[in-house]
Amino acid sequence: MAKPQLSIRSAKARDLAHRLARREKRSIADIVERALESYEIRQTGREPASAFYTRLSATYGADVDLEAAIKASRTAHAGPEL
Repeated sequence: MAKPQLSIRSAKARDLAHRLARREKRSIADIVERALESYEIRQTGREPASAFYTRLSATYGADVDLEAAIKASRTAHAGPEL
């Protein structure tokens, strides 16, 4: 199966992506993916996971055991009614 390819039609965007890829020693696709993820976070207002956990820790004063919280509210499904 062929790998998906990225086509950058803007010469300015292509040059910038190449320059950043060389400087950071990463692939152009990685640079573009990271830039788009960053843009998505800024535009949707979604906070990064690290900021969320820092805020959560500051609010409650201790680390929250998410696994325990999930297990506490987890119930077994009764299955389909026949």
